[in-house]
This record gives sequence, structure tokens and C-alpha cells, in this order.
Amino acid sequence: MRNIEILAPAGSLERLKTAIIYGADAVYAGGEEFSLRAAAKNFSKDDLLEGIEFVRTRGKKIYITANIIPHNRDMDAFPKFLEEMERLRPDGLIISDLGAFMAAKKYAPSVPIHVSTQANNVNYMTVNSWHELGAERVVLGRELSFDEIREIRERTPDSLQLEAFVHGAMCISYSGRCLLSNYMIERDANNGECAHPCRWKYTLVEEQRPGEYMDVFENERGTYIFNSKDLCMIEYIPELVKSGIESFKIEGRVKTEYYVATVVKTYREALDSYLDNPDKYVFKKEWMEELLKVSNRHYTTGFFLGKPSETAQVYESSAYIRNYNVCAVVTGYDEETGETVFEQRNKFSLGDEVEIIMPNEKFMTFTVTQMKNADGEEIESAPHARQIVKINLGRKLPTLAMMRKRREE
Repeated sequence: MRNIEILAPAGSLERLKTAIIYGADAVYAGGEEFSLRAAAKNFSKDDLLEGIEFVRTRGKKIYITANIIPHNRDMDAFPKFLEEMERLRPDGLIISDLGAFMAAKKYAPSVPIHVSTQANNVNYMTVNSWHELGAERVVLGRELSFDEIREIRERTPDSLQLEAFVHGAMCISYSGRCLLSNYMIERDANNGECAHPCRWKYTLVEEQRPGEYMDVFENERGTYIFNSKDLCMIEYIPELVKSGIESFKIEGRVKTEYYVATVVKTYREALDSYLDNPDKYVFKKEWMEELLKVSNRHYTTGFFLGKPSETAQVYESSAYIRNYNVCAVVTGYDEETGETVFEQRNKFSLGDEVEIIMPNEKFMTFTVTQMKNADGEEIESAPHARQIVKINLGRKLPTLAMMRKRREE
């Protein structure tokens, strides 16, 4: 059986650290240029250096995204970026454009190249062609079924790695290649500036009846005609492994640390459970329950089980479902008092029932019965952003453990 990695999004240095601590084998991150997630914080040079060091000291990997579709204006600066990557030596460069691919071979010859899903990799001839050009890994298009992925694996050499998205937001455009944002508000999705107009609320106007707005579907609120549900393959870990995918990729470089922690931890537990004993593997319903505690647009299996039907779309709203808020993050522990030090993220108070999510353990539930501020004074609530709160839980919690609370209806 091939080694299989959990590959997590790292939209910032904090999310990178969270992903690794919660069980990711590798992360993918973008620099300040040439990445398809301009909305993410992305990495300055100093952050990138710190991130690479953090990953490597823990025996993990980091891949750098350079997957924009570059225009002529981008090509003067791109070689300098690649020379910097050659100096930093990340574990891979994620590239979608053929010209950028050839430039990477020239200016960063020591860095493995991974071909992005943006390159529309949906057949074995395309995958083999990239490998013959020098790609070490190909990220498969989201439009593939298990049967198609298995055939690609059978018709490609063992020296080529296959990666596929298994969780996160879905794009309605083919492998993410979209011009809608560019056309409507001049924000180029293929250069990292997508405004997600596919998820806006639409009605229909007939040319001869200006001002008369008609619903596309029988719904007085309008309709969200391109609004896909989020991908979730947690129930299909055995099928993912058997298909030949070697990297299980989680979408979400603009998502929160809580999203990264919860999703990575859940897939880590499920994959390890299967790999430890495939014959006796049993899916645990609490894995899905955990994934329902992060923001989502309902879940779908995408194309893995065949072409999706109309049920893969969300027609009522483009908003995320958010059932839980993160109240605080663990930043330290006071050995003298036995108090865990939290930094506040959302208000919580005495009497609240909360859960603690942490690496390598099942979440714990408790009721907040006492807490102190940074000066050791008793307080009844923590209403202020970044407020330091100390709570004695009778045990030490790891740094970056998170306190969450169910949102009030």
C-alpha cells in the first residue's frame, strides 16, 4: 500500500501551524504573488521561512502554490520568484500553466513540480504527458469518478503521484477555470481575485420586459443557480485509498484555524483507523458529526460516485451553515496555579456549556463555572477580543486547543 498523506490548506502562518499540530502530513501555502487565493493572508518571506522551518522540524512537507494563469505582465517577475523557491527548497511547486511549468524547470530545477487541478487533469494521457515533462505529482480534476481515477492510476507509472480534493468548497466552473468574476466585476479568478458571483442571488429578466424580475425556480427568495454544496468524502476513506490517490487534499486557504483543525483531525483519525486494520475498519458517525460543526454549505460527494444531480446544489441561500463558534484558543498553561491560559475569540460566560477540541484526543465537554482575567481577578464573562482568560480544568491542555460553543438559535 502506498504512503498516503493528509494535505491541508495553510492560508496563513497560524493556519499552517494548526494544520501540522492537528495531524496534517503536508500543507500547501501561497506567497504574496502568483497564488490563486488573493483573499488569503498568504505568506511574506519571513513567514514563509518560519513556516518551512516549522514544517521541516516536525518531519512534514510544504508545497508552494504558483498556480495562476499568468499573462505577459507576470512573466518578468516570475523567474525571480522561482529563483527564491530554488533557494528555499520547498517540497513542491503547484503550477497550472505550461509556460510557468517550463520556467520552473529552468529556474528552480531542484524543486519538484506538482501540476494544479487548474490544468484540467481528467484523463490518463494528460496525466502521463505532464509526467513525461517532469511533473512528480498531478492534482486530478474534481470532475472525476472513482472508476475514472482507478483507470488513471492503472495507466500511469508508479513514479507519478496522484492528488485529489476530498473536502471543501466546490467550484461550478470546469476544474476551477472561470471567467464569470472577470466578466461581471473585472476581478480575475484565474489570478486569485474571484468574487464568487456564482453564489450570488439571481432572478431572470426578459429583454422586452425590463424591470420585471422573475424567479428561475418557484421560490420567492430567488435562486442560487450555481451554488454547489461542499465536498465531503469522510464516509469513503476505503474507496479513496483503493482508487490510488496518494494525497487527500482539503480545500480552504481562506478558512479559519478552527476549520483547519477540525477537518484535518477528523480525516487523520479516519484514515489512520483504516490503515491500521483495513479488514476491520468501521466508519464512525462521530466523524461526520464533527465535520458538521464547521461552517459548510451542506455536503455532497461531488463527482466521485458519478455525475452529480440537482441535489448537489443549494438553492435557498449562499450563506454557510455555522452551528458553532470558537470562543477561545489555548495559548499557555500556568504550572503554579494549574490554570489553562486562553485567548478569547468570541464572547463566553459563566454557565456556558462548551467543548474543547485538541490534537490526538476526543473533544471534552464542560460547563464554565469559574474564570479569571490576566490579573487573576474573578470575572463572569469574556466579552473582549483577544482577552486573556484563565480557567482551571484539572489538567494541562496543549497549545492551540480550541474552546467552542454551540451558537444560539
